[in-house]
Amino acid sequence: MASLPKILFSLVARGQVVLTEHSEISGNANIIAIRILEKLSQEDTRVSYSQNRHVFHILVSGGITYLAVAEEAAGCRIPFAFLEDIKTRFTNQYGPSARQAVAYEYNTEFSSVLAERMRYFSNDPNADIINKMKGDIAEVKNVMIENIEKVLERGERLDLLVDKAEGLHHGAQIFRGSARRLRQHMWWQNTRLWVTGGSLTAATIYFIAAYNCGLTLAHC
Repeated sequence: MASLPKILFSLVARGQVVLTEHSEISGNANIIAIRILEKLSQEDTRVSYSQNRHVFHILVSGGITYLAVAEEAAGCRIPFAFLEDIKTRFTNQYGPSARQAVAYEYNTEFSSVLAERMRYFSNDPNADIINKMKGDIAEVKNVMIENIEKVLERGERLDLLVDKAEGLHHGAQIFRGSARRLRQHMWWQNTRLWVTGGSLTAATIYFIAAYNCGLTLAHC
């Protein structure tokens, strides 16, 4: 049996803040995805951008962006069915809290969901049959597929590099490492503020007590 066209990479973001992602390939899909997020309007929309034999499919809903990179042969129906599925699962799991989440906050929990659903929509023929029966993706027929250069700066060229080997591109590790360092920095900053505030409060209480009872508090 011939293999089905694959969904290779996916992410969920709020604006330019990537909340979770998963890749079935190594390459620079995540780098190009970030560049698209920088240019993308946050109004609810569906759009697809082609790059050689691959297409970036994007669903923006309620201020959250759902993006998938698929082989061109996958068409639009299956990738957008995948994005709708991910939107439902992500919204049910996180709801309004996603509006305050920091970069990659949900990656530990939700990247496994992205991985499982990507493999389902890439490998199980029933995924397309079910969606045809439900009729949930009829409007995908009207999605315009444009060249990716339309969303980038004029003259800018970013070629999608795809290596179908397991593992994430080094750039994704850099993004996640930066997010972890940011969270650690914010935690230490908050801890210092609490310690400083507690020390000042304790000192203030002592000086007030010492003023009334003496330095050793013997007269209280």
